[in-house]
Amino acid sequence: MRDRGESHIGYNAPPRHCKDADRLMAKKRTTQSAATTSTDSILLEPGRIAPDFTLPDQHGNRHRLKDYRGKWVVLYFYPKDNTTGCTSQACQFRDALLDFRKIDAVILGVSPDDTGSHQRFADKHNLPFTLLADTEQKVCTRYGVWQEKSMYGRKFMGVVRTTYLIAPDGRIAHRWDRVKVPNHAATVLAKLNELR
Repeated sequence: MRDRGESHIGYNAPPRHCKDADRLMAKKRTTQSAATTSTDSILLEPGRIAPDFTLPDQHGNRHRLKDYRGKWVVLYFYPKDNTTGCTSQACQFRDALLDFRKIDAVILGVSPDDTGSHQRFADKHNLPFTLLADTEQKVCTRYGVWQEKSMYGRKFMGVVRTTYLIAPDGRIAHRWDRVKVPNHAATVLAKLNELR
């Protein structure tokens, strides 16, 4: 994901079975790439039921989305722990957490980082809300945020920063695409107060 010439001197052609294996591996990579960029990775539209999932948090406890029925859920997907933008976004939610709790809303952050990374991230920045580890990117893909990205001309798969606001009945009430970090928590809180 993060992304030979050879000299002919002393080079022996590989056995045929090696060539066959190379072809099989290339076919497998092509198949996996097609699966990764399939239509399963389409953003979900407001009005539909948010797909259920179960993921571990920074403490190793498992959380099921369905268990939050009856509450507003801010489900935000971010690329990576301890990066500048993701840290700023998380700290915004941390600083506004009491305001969210006053209106019975919970914050769930999701990224492909593992539980250990989440724990270090939460400890370093005193994050008191739940960070979920989607190490296999299954939930990210289901919610349409695992997409092809490009940086300095290099293409790779990663999380496109996206936030879903899920209503107490489990339906998606609003979605923010390609989130710009400044004032994002305040924007989400304002929309939540508008929709309540």
